[in-house]
Amino acid sequence: MKICLPSELGYEKFAMMAVAAVARQLGFDTHRIDCLKTAIAEAVTNAIEHGNQLNTEIGVLIGLHIQENALVLNVIDQGYRPIPQIPAVRQEREDHRGWGLFLIKNLVDEVEVVAAPGRNEIRMVAYKKIE
Repeated sequence: MKICLPSELGYEKFAMMAVAAVARQLGFDTHRIDCLKTAIAEAVTNAIEHGNQLNTEIGVLIGLHIQENALVLNVIDQGYRPIPQIPAVRQEREDHRGWGLFLIKNLVDEVEVVAAPGRNEIRMVAYKKIE
């Protein structure tokens, strides 16, 4: 599934709803769905604010890919400002911002950040628990 959202704060809620619906369909539990909703919201907000610089003329592309044992989420922006690599430890800031990548790293099983001229991508993987 692919979704293209305008770079306007508030649209991350649509990404949250889509991820929740897909994860629910795949059998993820409520806690795990909440983690995925937060992770996608943080990634989309980061893309809107930083990668696309709040330019409503360009979109944020979201890919939801279902694999046999996982849900893979990709968030892609235009890369006006390159996304930084995920820090091992969050640095405290006076403005209390900068939680996004740190939260994402702690809410999904795998995360990869790729920054290239004109494109940033956050790839997140959440594995289904096999019972």
